[in-house]
Amino acid sequence: MLGDMTAQPANAVKGQIFSPRRYSVAPMMDWTDRHCRYLHRRLSRRTRLYTEMVTAPAVLFGPKERLLAFDPVEHPVALQLGGSAPDELAEAVKIAASYGFDEINLNVGCPSDRVQSGAFGACLMKTPELVAECCAAMIAASREVGGPEITVKSRIGVDEQEPREILPLFLAAVAEAGVRSFTIHARKAWLEGLSPKENRDIPPLDYPLVYEMKAARPDLEIILNGGVGSIAEAQAHLGMGVDGVMVGRAAYHEPVGLLASADREIFGEERPDKDPFEAIEDILPYIERQLAQGVRLNQITRHMLGMFAGRPGARRWRRALSEHAHRPSAGPELIREAMGHLSQTAA
Repeated sequence: MLGDMTAQPANAVKGQIFSPRRYSVAPMMDWTDRHCRYLHRRLSRRTRLYTEMVTAPAVLFGPKERLLAFDPVEHPVALQLGGSAPDELAEAVKIAASYGFDEINLNVGCPSDRVQSGAFGACLMKTPELVAECCAAMIAASREVGGPEITVKSRIGVDEQEPREILPLFLAAVAEAGVRSFTIHARKAWLEGLSPKENRDIPPLDYPLVYEMKAARPDLEIILNGGVGSIAEAQAHLGMGVDGVMVGRAAYHEPVGLLASADREIFGEERPDKDPFEAIEDILPYIERQLAQGVRLNQITRHMLGMFAGRPGARRWRRALSEHAHRPSAGPELIREAMGHLSQTAA
């Protein structure tokens, strides 16, 4: 449900200039790795892709190449950082900037136990002054090295906070530090009493509040996130005045439905929608390169299970990949064989 919407959805107009974040796929732990992003990019040229959250200490002291490297094809791609120490975040920005990300985003929305123990993520909604300090340090570090824009992804509040009171104050404090773009997950996060999974579904969505924040702060870029399940829903939200829409699990489970027509429907490009069979053919050379570097086929195909959702043979496609892609000898031929179970015509 989209709330009390009275305006008609805005349609993309040929030649109109849109925010580069008009449509994006959310950072999702264990899902939006480089293989997932490569697949998504085969479906849409314009949709902005986000990495899984990487903590600032991991960037400073961990395996940087494994954490930060990506294929140039993935552009436009953003790195999401987690942390609450301004000096660590600043150093992480300097390191990450050298990898060529188009944006670096600070996580102020994840409610997992991991981020709570580290006092970052959604916990930071309680300390907007600290978020502002972190962002100011990140912006200064990025400017120093000629790096990308620093943005923030947040919730509308946490625990007993009243969103209509806290969210405007949060935006004001962080905007004062120099942040111009905010992605707002239109749910509160309950740090006690709900699991991370429950926090994605149980707190009610408050889309009108996000619309109100955009109306109150036209100087800021406001991206709406949370519960968006189709391109039609994304267009409806855009029609309410927000600058962009970020989709999450729906894009992962049904990537063709959420991405294959996005360049045309969301960005107004005059180009054919991407055919899923063509997208699979496009990714096979990448798979061969990855296998040669020691990657297992199932590390890639786990992101491809929903590619043919709704088509005859989709279940057999999923089953073939799920049951056989983990084998050491599995390669592109398994994918071609699995495609043989599919109908070229959508159901």
